[in-house]
Amino acid sequence: MTTTETRTAVTRTIDAPTKAIFNLLTLPARHPEFDGSGMVRSDEKSQRIQGVGDVFVMNMHRDAMGDYQMHNHVTAYDENKMVGWQPAQARNPDEPDGWEWLYELEAIDSGSTRVTLTYDWSRVTDPQLVPIFPAVSEEQLEESLNLLAAAVSDA
Repeated sequence: MTTTETRTAVTRTIDAPTKAIFNLLTLPARHPEFDGSGMVRSDEKSQRIQGVGDVFVMNMHRDAMGDYQMHNHVTAYDENKMVGWQPAQARNPDEPDGWEWLYELEAIDSGSTRVTLTYDWSRVTDPQLVPIFPAVSEEQLEESLNLLAAAVSDA
């Protein structure tokens, strides 16, 4: 685990091949299964992530905000190695607000993968948003990797 003032990264070894994990990460409909924050509810009829530039929409809930949607702009994509996105709020869906989720996959052998999940809010500049970061704790990120391991074993 690595934490700085604007970034947290957690790592876990998952007993699954990189391809199986990548396939799960690129299906937005499965994202609620491995959300350790409890905010992700469902996808909004999104397709499988195919590459940088794709946008997928997630239905979210947070007690302080109620129900809302996030438009996620894919910023990193390397098949079976990496996928990441920057969320944008529904009020301005084409402009991400400065934070990013990045999953990096490193094959240890044919049946296990080292997964690093990085939550980076270094580009958040909106004065109304800055005080709420980090909005997801290190423990919630670790839980996301625990849930990802469970979800891929059920696939």
